[in-house]
Amino acid sequence: MSNRARLFKEYREVQKDRNADSDIQLVCDDTNIHRWTAHIKGPAETPYHEGVFQLAISVPDNYPLLPPLVRFVTKIFHPNVHFKTGEICLDILKTAWSPAWTLQSVCRAVIALMAHPEADSPLNCDCGNLLRSGDVRGYRSMARMYTRLAALPSSS
Repeated sequence: MSNRARLFKEYREVQKDRNADSDIQLVCDDTNIHRWTAHIKGPAETPYHEGVFQLAISVPDNYPLLPPLVRFVTKIFHPNVHFKTGEICLDILKTAWSPAWTLQSVCRAVIALMAHPEADSPLNCDCGNLLRSGDVRGYRSMARMYTRLAALPSSS
């Protein structure tokens, strides 16, 4: 199956199951099948709860043999997300990638990472240091603050 055929298949699945996963809204760019945007809901019982976070997804020409490039557009205080660039440190986006993953399942993995931060491989050292030193309250407070500032849907 070609790269474009695989992406069109995923696009059709997303269109068909639009309400299947209410935590993820995945949208393909109208002009380029290799550019996608996802809006993911912050997981319950985390400092990201009630936030909606935008991800930019860039799919390489040799997808699904290589993983997509995924980054947060919405600012987030998380040890595995670079605060300035939005780069995500997640094994399935690097060495543990498998062609069995889809863009939808990648979004699900990012939500899981939000709920279970890995402080030992931080891209945001300030955040990682808070968790490694046992200051969970400080981490949660900062993460909640940034969620309120950057990720709460406007109620207008």
